[in-house]
Amino acid sequence: MDKKYFIGATVLLLVSLGMIFGLSRINDGSEPESPEEIELLPEVLPITYQYGIVIDSFRMEESVVSRNQNLSTILLERGISYSQIDELARKSKSIFDVRKIKAGKNCVFFWSQDSASVLKYLVYEKNLEEYIVYSFGDSVQVFAGQKDISLENRHVSGTINSSPWNAMVDLGVSTKLAIELEEIYAWTINFFRIQKGDEFSIVYTVRMLEGQAIGVNEVLACSFKRGQQDNYAFRFQQNNIFSYYDEQGQSLRRAFRKAPLRSYSRISSKFSKSRFHPVLRVYRPHSGVDYAAPTGTAIIAIGDGRVVKKGRDKAAGNYLRIEHNSVYQSGYNHMSSFGKGIKVGAYVKQGQEIGYVGSTGYATGPHLDFRMYKNGQAVDPLKIKSPPVEPVLDSLRSEFDMTATEYIRQLENLEPDSQI
Repeated sequence: MDKKYFIGATVLLLVSLGMIFGLSRINDGSEPESPEEIELLPEVLPITYQYGIVIDSFRMEESVVSRNQNLSTILLERGISYSQIDELARKSKSIFDVRKIKAGKNCVFFWSQDSASVLKYLVYEKNLEEYIVYSFGDSVQVFAGQKDISLENRHVSGTINSSPWNAMVDLGVSTKLAIELEEIYAWTINFFRIQKGDEFSIVYTVRMLEGQAIGVNEVLACSFKRGQQDNYAFRFQQNNIFSYYDEQGQSLRRAFRKAPLRSYSRISSKFSKSRFHPVLRVYRPHSGVDYAAPTGTAIIAIGDGRVVKKGRDKAAGNYLRIEHNSVYQSGYNHMSSFGKGIKVGAYVKQGQEIGYVGSTGYATGPHLDFRMYKNGQAVDPLKIKSPPVEPVLDSLRSEFDMTATEYIRQLENLEPDSQI
């Protein structure tokens, strides 16, 4: 027999026997290998981070800074040496001044889990969002961090019975919305003249941390209805600056604010050619508007300008005069004190604190006597109409119109006194 033929036949026989043997294993009803015989891969557990630290490797201790505690006392109690504390303070200078650690703030300590239990990290929470991490490894390290913050859209609408502030309290939303509302409409609505029954609707965002709202972020759109008139405001970016515009694309910002106080108060006396003076007991012109407010209430500049007069007068008490342009000046009388850096020649910005309400001079109680001058002549501050600043550019008008239309739809679909 040919040798090659014999070898080929032998290989074919062996393959056939192997197939038969394999089929018999399948058909004999034997079970596959038990789970115990199969090598299992180790379970991979998720890694948990907090403040950028893998917390699974440490024992955590939470604490609150006590009154009169400082960084040294906090760390000395936990085994950190004076030399390490000194090194930490030096390395922290450009990141956070350790002298500004405040009582009531949260601290978290990370300890090693071995028998030595050594402090590895200290985290100081500056506020709800920001924190400082001090690392005690081979060398002291300091770095700043910020928690993950997300934004959430919310809506609110309501009716004013006394003031926007009280309306927000009644609705259970942040009173910062009342402040934002006044800031947005500062040039177009005098909040000292709002009436019971005025309505508002607001679309805004809040900052969210771990599922909890921690503060108002931005007002996106709002409407303030007085009588039958809707006053809209839409937040829109132009020239890399966000500002508020009405539905016609006109800026809500004007050359002057409507009132020189942020806090809600009342007008106790108006501009008049003949008013009975409460101190002098005679009839004489009153060339301003009196805003009654508690002593110390912040007075703000109604527009950009330069301080041209500052002093104390027997009648006006502590007073200021600000020149805004070649036509208009504003005056502020009876102040208890002046704002920081306010002096003749100083430039001020719209909304800047320039002084505080008082009762200096001829005054029966704390108030601000606010005055406006046009070409050197006193005019009624409540009747001044200021031209708006730059409207929405033509090149952005289509985008703005779509944005405004969507916001109007949202505002009009809100139910009274509802919150989302």
